[in-house]
Order: sequence, then structure tokens, then C-alpha cells
Amino acid sequence: MAGRANIPTSNSALIAIIADEDTVTGFLMAGVGNVDLRKKTNYLLVDNKTTVKQIEDAFKEFTAREDIAIVLISQFIANMIRFLVDSYNKPVPAILEIPSKDHPYDPAHDSVLSRVKYLFSAESVASDRR
Repeated sequence: MAGRANIPTSNSALIAIIADEDTVTGFLMAGVGNVDLRKKTNYLLVDNKTTVKQIEDAFKEFTAREDIAIVLISQFIANMIRFLVDSYNKPVPAILEIPSKDHPYDPAHDSVLSRVKYLFSAESVASDRR
């Protein structure tokens, strides 16, 4: 089909994580972490010393890598680079905003959820016209 995203069919698709120490540690303990031959990891541990530029660079790197299928990013970190998250429009890797221990999830700031709500409201308007 034309216009479909190429999803890696091998068993090597990864989940990338951009989050605080507790969240990253939990995912690493669950076996999500990966370090390749070039010493590139699939996670960025964000603390008070991490700059916005480092977060931006990690987001751009993870979304450009072909071996990553999902990027999990803590919502409070996504808010730091909201312009990048909101402008990202490719289906793969999927960007999912997650809560962290110290920052609860706020659906009002989730760009994916707002797009879904928009699509469903547009569909309901279109179906009402029929």
C-alpha cells in the first residue's frame, strides 16, 4: 500500500526512553536497555544537569534511528521540547508520553491524545454531514 510506514520486520525493533532516573532504571531492569557496537544506547537519563539541547539531540537521534519502533518520553521532559514533539508527524517510531514518579500525567499536554481527539471530532463532524 502506498503511504504506509516501513516497520522493521526483524526481531530487533527497540523501545527508546527519555526519562528521569527512576523511570529509566525501571525500564532497564525490565530488559528494555540496549547498547550497540558503537556504544550507542536507546535511553537518555535526564537529571538536573541535562541540558535541553541534550534532550533535543536524543529525541532527534531516537526518531531517526531505524531500529527504534517506540520512543517513550516522560511528559514533563516532553514539555521541555514541546515544539519538537508536536512537530513530529511520522508513525514510526511512535512517540508516547508517560508519567513519572514526581510528575503525574496531564492529558491536556499530550500531543498524541490531542491529535486523536481532533481526528475523532473531525470524523464525527463528517459523519453528521452524511
